[in-house]
Amino acid sequence: MIPRYGEQVRRGRRYRHRAGVYAILERDGAWLLTCKEDDPTDIQLPGGGIDPGESPIQALHREVFEETGWRIGAARRLGAFRRFVWMADYGYWGEKLCHIYTARPVRPHGPPTEPGHRALWMPAREAAPLL
Repeated sequence: MIPRYGEQVRRGRRYRHRAGVYAILERDGAWLLTCKEDDPTDIQLPGGGIDPGESPIQALHREVFEETGWRIGAARRLGAFRRFVWMADYGYWGEKLCHIYTARPVRPHGPPTEPGHRALWMPAREAAPLL
């Protein structure tokens, strides 16, 4: 059984399935994270939805690059969890199946390509409780 986090499932509410990938990127005791430029307190693991025709690994590389500007290597799947949540960017309730990976941050290629995102490094002991 896959663990569930977030809001309780509500009867009568339609949820759209959305698979996604998220990365724990550690280097020298710090994690590479992403946050919104307009809300620096909204700290998240880099990642997002798997597009049609895309493999989870392809999505992981794309999402990390878009949200942090970094290339990654040595991705390894840790597990998954489900989240039932309002997805404001899409305007619907989603059942998110979140696949979690670890990977090695290899090198930066510039700023994030996804508008409104900012990459940041944070000590793992500080980052874990915020996520």
